[in-house]
Amino acid sequence: MDFDFALGTDPHSEFHQSDEFQDIKGVMHQKLVERIEELGADFVNWPLNVVQRFVAQEVEDFIANHRVPLNATDIQLVVKDLTDELTGLGPLQELMNDDGVADILINGYKEVFIERNGLLQRSKIRFIDNKHLMRIVQRMIAPLGRRVDEGSPMVDARLPNGGRLNVIIPPVSLNGPVVSIRKFRSHPLQASDMLAYGTLNQEMLDFLAHAAEMKCNILISGGTGSGKTSFLNMLAQFIPDGERIITIEDAAELQLLHEHVVRLESRPGGLEGVAEVTARDLLRNSLRMRPDRIIVGEVRGGEAVEMLQAMNTGHDGSMSTIHTNSPRECLHRLEMLLHFGGWQGGEFNLRRQIVGAINLIVQLARLPNGMRRVISISELTGVQDEVVAMQELFRYEPVVNNGREGWVNTGCHPKTPKLKRYTSNPIFLLGGS
Repeated sequence: MDFDFALGTDPHSEFHQSDEFQDIKGVMHQKLVERIEELGADFVNWPLNVVQRFVAQEVEDFIANHRVPLNATDIQLVVKDLTDELTGLGPLQELMNDDGVADILINGYKEVFIERNGLLQRSKIRFIDNKHLMRIVQRMIAPLGRRVDEGSPMVDARLPNGGRLNVIIPPVSLNGPVVSIRKFRSHPLQASDMLAYGTLNQEMLDFLAHAAEMKCNILISGGTGSGKTSFLNMLAQFIPDGERIITIEDAAELQLLHEHVVRLESRPGGLEGVAEVTARDLLRNSLRMRPDRIIVGEVRGGEAVEMLQAMNTGHDGSMSTIHTNSPRECLHRLEMLLHFGGWQGGEFNLRRQIVGAINLIVQLARLPNGMRRVISISELTGVQDEVVAMQELFRYEPVVNNGREGWVNTGCHPKTPKLKRYTSNPIFLLGGS
């Protein structure tokens, strides 16, 4: 077997991403698997350093026997990649270990994109071929009891570390296997982190912390990737100790540090006859579990009816997120979800229910530069002329003074009794007042 290509030193160089280099790794991987089967070894239970030594010896033997022109740097890279292949997730392992990567998006074996600091960029890693990519996918979903094949070409699951995995394969996908991974932060963002990143300022944080402590019902609105779940998790930290909190999510991501938290997760129906358990089912059941507060990861369906009823019937201080781009659009979407959920009353009563249930809407956005900002905090004040009335308490301004970005306290006095101690304040700039 002959290999003829130029040597490289950069692990992400054009050489190392070439088809020739991927071919040699594929051949070596196959030889490793055959060698392990020949020895009857259970490498899964081997310590990592033992696996590394075994792989290094096998690679050196292969290179010597086939006269493969690799230098020391190339050999180290091959050993690392094949060790990851045997013990981890192959090319994905590097990205999974990188705390700076928030999302991994794979469009077939040659196209891998990542989100870093709020911006998408193309990664230089790649897979050998689509079979290689599918082998890694099957390794990821096997412990979850899920499967993906032509008969069931889509799967959505939560990874053991809390991250989310979505896979869609041919014939539904025309790009080959398409994989989307939303990574899970090992340490959730705290209020101090939000301030440091410029998500909001101290005045707004104090206001929202007081609102959470005083059991205001808060809806966090935002578009894709705006940081709704992270913000919800941060805000929930201001719930006083001693309260019983029940969280309901499609994929469990919230990491509350309170002593008394019950975590519930919906379950999709399966081809094997596994019964579906929806967020609405869990919300109905949670009302029988004596909650002080209910936190819904995201309201996106008929569960909106139960959520509003819970907020209106003694479960003050509940919170949720919703996928919309403005506070007014948030109300329109909420009305639509209530109708989908079977709301039977008139429009006026529906809006009275919304106003009676929700005190504040916090609007998040991801700016073109990748930064996430709270762009509005609005209070629902009533129904006037059959329209929900709102007043904006804080507003983000791209330019407020000397070209600096920041937030404006609009000077409106909160009408919610629990919040009336807050009064007008001057402009607060990003990084100080």
